[in-house]
Amino acid sequence: MLRDADIDPSALTGKRVAIIGYGNQGRAQALNLKDSGIDVVVGLRGGSGSAFEAEAAGLSIALVEDAVASADVTMMLAPDEIHCALYRAIEPHLRTGAAVGFSHGLSVRFEFVKPRADLDLFLVAPKGPGTALRSLYQDGRGMIALWAVERDASGHAREIALAYGQAIGCGRAGLIPSSFAEEAEADLFNEQAVVWGAVPEILIAGFETLVAGGVRPEVAYLECVGELKLIAELIEARGIAGMREAISNTAELGAFLGGRRIVDSSVRTRMTEILTEVRAGRFAAQLREEEESGYRRLEQARADAQRSAVEATFRELRQVDD
Repeated sequence: MLRDADIDPSALTGKRVAIIGYGNQGRAQALNLKDSGIDVVVGLRGGSGSAFEAEAAGLSIALVEDAVASADVTMMLAPDEIHCALYRAIEPHLRTGAAVGFSHGLSVRFEFVKPRADLDLFLVAPKGPGTALRSLYQDGRGMIALWAVERDASGHAREIALAYGQAIGCGRAGLIPSSFAEEAEADLFNEQAVVWGAVPEILIAGFETLVAGGVRPEVAYLECVGELKLIAELIEARGIAGMREAISNTAELGAFLGGRRIVDSSVRTRMTEILTEVRAGRFAAQLREEEESGYRRLEQARADAQRSAVEATFRELRQVDD
């Protein structure tokens, strides 16, 4: 793990960085770069609704092609599934010998993009959402990130990657070496099989089981969903073993007896299946198909989630309007 003291920031001295995409990561990284004294421009499509927001934050903006043409480093922070078309549009404008960076290894690992041979390719992937990356930076702290170099055409890609990670604040917490393939595969696996996929489904299943058993929805929600923040904070502070030591004997014994009945060998087998499918490119293909369909499945899933009993209970408890 490398930290600020191990990194030479001069690799970005006098260089301009173009941030392509002003979403969750794009906004945070652009603002952190600006506050670190980096010359940064945000590349946006004509008529983008983000233009006013970016300018109001004190950032320079330009059309995507112009931003890329003016930059020594271009950071691809638009949604992964549009990288293919986006990269084709910007490649003619990339300077010879420029560096192209990513915060997710997916589009390189699964060949959504195939950058030309003279370009450096690097990865700096903060391990958390952009909102947290920004707030940590403003608090004088940082977020752990993975970094990698896929191609070192200039001989300086490593230095550029590390200087970039430092400039967005990740060197304060630590930069861990990885690869595009490892980061992409591990991240996609986690999204499907663990934190973003399995955990919410377990919360919903627990809520529905209690309600079906006669427990009032408010109580079921507080027990099965409301305590998630507590366990997350304990794990962050103490680790999993430390979390178990911090809870009551009743909770610890219940977790020991019940947890492995839920997460049994069949669950682990399905997790292995998901990892195999990710590595084979099945999810990458599904992602492109979803974008081409206009996000039909995602739009339906979002609508269904809003109509669910667990969301109705959340709104009631938190007094959130529909």
